[in-house]
Amino acid sequence: MAKHTYSHLRENLARIWDEAEDSRIPVIVARRGHGEMAILPAEELRSLEETVHLLRSPVNATRLLAALARSRQGGVPPTDLATLRQALGVIAPG
Repeated sequence: MAKHTYSHLRENLARIWDEAEDSRIPVIVARRGHGEMAILPAEELRSLEETVHLLRSPVNATRLLAALARSRQGGVPPTDLATLRQALGVIAPG
């Protein structure tokens, strides 16, 4: 994770912006007398907020982490989207 001073950010905003956008890694900006701030793509922020929302409930977090562990063990074959929609009775968009 890159860290820059506020002065450096002002002088190099376009380059630092591109760096954060291309790498998807937050850039930390330090300003004297203020708390540090982060620059990151809004899509990354939305993804983090969604993850926090899903993991906020202990019951949901346990269920999701157990499903992740099962998928990493490879015991269940992957299912394509059309088969999953059919099994759940969900109509495909379009």
